[in-house]
Amino acid sequence: MNMIEFKHVSKEFVTNNGKVSAVSDLNLSVEDGNILGIVGYSGAGKSTLIRMLNGLETPTSGEVDVNGAKIASLTGKVLRKQRQKIGMIFQHFNLLWSRTVVENIMFPLEIAGLGKAERLAKAEELTTLVGLKGKENAYPSELSGGQKQRVGIARALANDPEILICDEATSALDPQTTDEILDLLLQINHKLNLTIVLITHEMHVVRKICDHVAVMENGKLVEDGLVLDVFKRPQQDVTKRFVNQEVTPAMHDTEIAVHELIEAYPQGLIVQLTFHSTQTQMPIISEMLRQIPEIDFNIVEGSIHQTQGGPIGTLYIQLTGPKESLDQAIPFLQKMKVETEVLHYGD
Repeated sequence: MNMIEFKHVSKEFVTNNGKVSAVSDLNLSVEDGNILGIVGYSGAGKSTLIRMLNGLETPTSGEVDVNGAKIASLTGKVLRKQRQKIGMIFQHFNLLWSRTVVENIMFPLEIAGLGKAERLAKAEELTTLVGLKGKENAYPSELSGGQKQRVGIARALANDPEILICDEATSALDPQTTDEILDLLLQINHKLNLTIVLITHEMHVVRKICDHVAVMENGKLVEDGLVLDVFKRPQQDVTKRFVNQEVTPAMHDTEIAVHELIEAYPQGLIVQLTFHSTQTQMPIISEMLRQIPEIDFNIVEGSIHQTQGGPIGTLYIQLTGPKESLDQAIPFLQKMKVETEVLHYGD
């Protein structure tokens, strides 16, 4: 079942220089309980899209449907009630600095009109859920960045939302803390069956916890699908840039190593291999060497990354040996269904 649907959604803004198209004829759906990552560079239209999801912006054309509710048609009390079903966490936490952890979490419950005892019980429950037990009476100035974001997550969950929006929620955090926050979001998704929409420019975030990814460029949805599928076969140039940043972070060093190997072994074969899911656990290279024993090989660079859909691995190797043996290597790898790209094959 689709929790969220964007149907032919466009959004234009009128400026002194004329109309600007922030989102253009976008179609996208998010299934109930899924985690969707929306990625794109600055100006891609990600934030405008999300503001239409919670009713802060109205589409110029098209329709935003959240669990049967047409957001653009809602006003007043009905719209405020709908917004309570959508939690939001931000890059810079947006906490009330004069309030303690518990008081920050209780704040949206005050606005919703809950009694003090009920507010306190809910805040204490959420404090435990996000791993802040013992910090209930601390002020934001006494917390680390990761702890502040945990408060932000607990506050966003206070009204038992159906959807959680994360707007660059880990961009201000160090890598270790980022992973801890992502693990927490994944835990919350599994425990509460909460639909999560992540806005990010970090493919690491998408790879680690998202089920689906949508790539935006210049206001358009240029690619979307299961994370593993998009990582395996990115179609658009912008998607390839994002994937390469994550899957091959040492690409510059790899290119130098490949260049040096080509100079040292001009007759050699340099190959990039991509492994998916169970292929990462199979002894494919060993089997190739057994079947074609005249081949020698060097590992240039390799890595394995986990996605919610399974692992994906990249391996750069250099093969040397008689030409008739090298000519057997590529067909063997293709027969094993390993994605193979020849980077160099000397005469």
